[in-house]
Amino acid sequence: MRCTGGGGASPRWAVVANGDNRRVGLFVAAAEAAGHGTPRVVEWRAVLREGGHDFAADELVRLDSPGEDPRVDALLRGVDDPTRVEGSARWYGRFLECVASLRGGRRLDDPAELAVMFDKRLCHDRLLRAGVPVPPSPTSGGVPPVRDWTDVRRLMEEAGLRRVFVKLAHGSSASGVLAVETTGSGRIRATTSVERAEEGRLHNSLRVRRYTEEREIAAIVDTLAPDGLHIERWLPKASLGGRSADLRVVVVGGRATHAVVRTSRSPLTNLHLGGARGDLAAVRALAGDRWAAALETSERAAACFPGTLCVGVDLLPAIGWRRFAVGEVNAFGDLLPRLTGLPGSGAEGLDTYAAQVAAATSFLPGRLPDTWGPSPRPTAPAPAPPELPKDLHATV
Repeated sequence: MRCTGGGGASPRWAVVANGDNRRVGLFVAAAEAAGHGTPRVVEWRAVLREGGHDFAADELVRLDSPGEDPRVDALLRGVDDPTRVEGSARWYGRFLECVASLRGGRRLDDPAELAVMFDKRLCHDRLLRAGVPVPPSPTSGGVPPVRDWTDVRRLMEEAGLRRVFVKLAHGSSASGVLAVETTGSGRIRATTSVERAEEGRLHNSLRVRRYTEEREIAAIVDTLAPDGLHIERWLPKASLGGRSADLRVVVVGGRATHAVVRTSRSPLTNLHLGGARGDLAAVRALAGDRWAAALETSERAAACFPGTLCVGVDLLPAIGWRRFAVGEVNAFGDLLPRLTGLPGSGAEGLDTYAAQVAAATSFLPGRLPDTWGPSPRPTAPAPAPPELPKDLHATV
């Protein structure tokens, strides 16, 4: 059933965002097309400088990403160059303070859930406790922080991990991510978008590079460690057209509505790092009867955050497209321009923003919006997650 707006008067929308960002334009267009009028835009920069903002009781308040604005980035991270990698821990603290300063309105997110989604260690732990399949991790939950490269090597050895992803706990868009692999002979290699300047500063680059000298890798990790690190097993992923592949699945109001395939020749599939969209129809054919399980896994991950209307789930397909694990859950993972809803999702013909507009008016935390109608997929309790392979390792 196609989702439609609720009856009665049109809702009053307010969006906290960077007003000139394309995300805002896409959402405003969706709200106007649904007959909801033009949303009121509240700038993140103004919220940060003024110490908060008040919303009317009947306003639907949607938060959008504070990224892609160097002025906001400087206020959150305290760095003078937006390409710098450092400062994510300060960003996390300032962002949560900023969210907490928003008062009133009908929120389409939950501040406590945002705090978990933006800490990969906490997010991984919540998914694991809910039975959602995730890559094994020695840093999940409230374990002691990783202090340096020596800690990373020790944790890898203790967990029997030869290949891992080392991630900034509060990072996004692959900032500071290293795909680390070791051999029995002691050789080591790290694939990353991090560029290390001569003075030791770290910068995000659009070029993926490889470091093979352990002292260089150690220097990068030691610089990142004060911001908090998360380590997880580098699972062997399925391929499509000879390229490594994963999926971003958008879940709106508990329903998986949109999906995009991301492919790459490197371990980092982010589209801004040279990744490319893959053929979703080909993936559905390869997954066969397991495609429904892929969407169900994404919905189970989203169900760990019932107070948030929309999340983007990074889904990792195992070799053969028969098993799936969740890498991350993203609060602002809905930027998929021109992509319309999945067949049977209730969002056919709608982009991710129109789907949120349609579902928001009947959204109550923890309950499927009435506008979606009955689910075309089985609603029986989900089976226990399949055991992920323990003896396979990815290749670059």
